[in-house]
Amino acid sequence: MKKLTYKMALFLSHRLGIWFFRTFSWFIATGYFLLFPVRVAESRKFYRALFPGRGFAYHVYCAWKQFHSFTDVYLHRFIPWAADEAEFARKGWEYLEEAVKSKTGAVVVMSHIGNWELAAQKLNEKGLPIMLYLGARHKEQVEGIQKEKLAKSGIRIVATDEKEKSPFALLEGIHFLREGGIVSMTGDRLWGEQSFVTVNFLGHEVRLPDTPHLFALMSGAPLMTFFVYQKIPGQYHVVVSPGRKVTAAARPDRKKSVQESAQTYADDLARFASEHPFEWHHFEPFLGRKIH
Repeated sequence: MKKLTYKMALFLSHRLGIWFFRTFSWFIATGYFLLFPVRVAESRKFYRALFPGRGFAYHVYCAWKQFHSFTDVYLHRFIPWAADEAEFARKGWEYLEEAVKSKTGAVVVMSHIGNWELAAQKLNEKGLPIMLYLGARHKEQVEGIQKEKLAKSGIRIVATDEKEKSPFALLEGIHFLREGGIVSMTGDRLWGEQSFVTVNFLGHEVRLPDTPHLFALMSGAPLMTFFVYQKIPGQYHVVVSPGRKVTAAARPDRKKSVQESAQTYADDLARFASEHPFEWHHFEPFLGRKIH
């Protein structure tokens, strides 16, 4: 979405009501569904793996639902007064509070399920120090507004370019963890030339970033998964898993430990996606070859 278009939609939504932004977003989602067949094909591939017993028409329907459920994410991400009215129910929040209180810190693996940006703001509002690693696209517009909004709320943002591999960005995160902070990273999408591990997801090979698991291994901080979903519009449920350690007895064992940790996350993601199939807003190529 272009910045000018977004500002116009925001102005009209303020004047006419939230229904305008919902309608506007619905038409944008429909346009993406009709004009980007490659993305729709990726969604259908995901739903074929998730629901192998269903037919072509059902998988197209699922893709349609997935594209249009994203309109709620846009609503609560970009309309300030709608975000303020959103309600949150939390499960496992005490694991994060204990990690901060005990100064162990925590590596939180977020996914493109629900509105994880809004959930990150809620973490910060509760007084939990959070550092959020985000990718920085070239000439981003509305996404840039989003990052500025997160930064102004008090969240420490580390934005990395697609081809950037700065060791200082990594060291900053390790230092933050050792101070008892929460470092949040995306676990289900590779960014640029990011290093990865290959895991089994719904019977397919997929590549997941290894960075969150390496962070947990290097820092000794517990690793937690963080999922957000909606039961009804405007009512979010946040689920945080108990922390688990990523350890290796010797240097040669590190790769195996990271692999096993990433596979555990992939299993959690597959389970959560099957329970909330239209909440996973991942529209990029993801599933690799089928594992026989």
